[in-house]
Amino acid sequence: MPISLSAAVEHFPIAGTFTISRGSKTTAGVVTCRIGDGTASGWGECVPYGRYGESIESVLSEIEAVRPLIEAGMTRLELQQAMKPGAARNAIDCALWDLEAKQRERSAATLAGLPDPVALTTAYTISLAEPDEMLAQATKYAHRALLKVKVGTADDTSRILAVRKGAPASHIILDANEGWTSENLAHHFAVCAEAGIALIEQPLPAGRDEALAHVARSVPVCADESVHATADLKALVGRYDAVNIKLDKTGGLTEALRMREEAAALGLKIMVGCMVGSSLAMAPAILVAQGADFVDLDGPLLLAEDRSPGLRYEASLVFPPEPSLWG
Repeated sequence: MPISLSAAVEHFPIAGTFTISRGSKTTAGVVTCRIGDGTASGWGECVPYGRYGESIESVLSEIEAVRPLIEAGMTRLELQQAMKPGAARNAIDCALWDLEAKQRERSAATLAGLPDPVALTTAYTISLAEPDEMLAQATKYAHRALLKVKVGTADDTSRILAVRKGAPASHIILDANEGWTSENLAHHFAVCAEAGIALIEQPLPAGRDEALAHVARSVPVCADESVHATADLKALVGRYDAVNIKLDKTGGLTEALRMREEAAALGLKIMVGCMVGSSLAMAPAILVAQGADFVDLDGPLLLAEDRSPGLRYEASLVFPPEPSLWG
């Protein structure tokens, strides 16, 4: 049967406002890619990210550019060479995985040679705000096992201590989103150590993170904006202790699985994260997150309305997707 590819734009309202050091948003704009053979159909979702020079328009253009190749039968492995890592390739790659799973009536995990996935403890994100508001949010979600807290100001001391006060028993990941400097790095590390922070994500701007190799990292540091795909990993050794693997950065599940294997071989801890998207975007990432040190797949929990059917979340757990959603 002939292969067909289509792409569409969808918008999901965020519950409240999602704020990081670079700004705020109230809507998650995503691009959904569908690939079918006339009988079976697979789909994938990506979230274009302006920090990486992406927009909804640019992602649609990238997908359209390779549509003739996909419709001519391009494989997932060939796709890795035909497109650069990023959101557009992610949507296509995940759609191809889902299509193959439907065609062969086997799970994506089985096709990847992986065990059946299990439920995982995921972080829940607290947006950047004034310390008293972050204290209130931390108190509200103190029952969650793992919190991811957005920081990234010139002085985050009061915010860090406020969140720890509000959630004294939770494990906490701090995400500075490149907002700290080499001058305040040591101070913030000391505060984090005092507060028992489990991980600090991307404290310094990508490309200007040399100071991490020369400061005592009293808390493990995770690369996010500094790493996209497998080829970036070796340069992290000595500066970072962990790596955040996101399918929208790697360009899909195919590269993400390869990246996880290489990161582990280099002695880096694994975090699997996400952009703010629907359950469709999280579903393939759950395969990568099996056995990860940190899981941050809470995108649907931040939305006012998710897809139906979506992923099942209970307390701090996220469960593997049903075939009706993906894979």
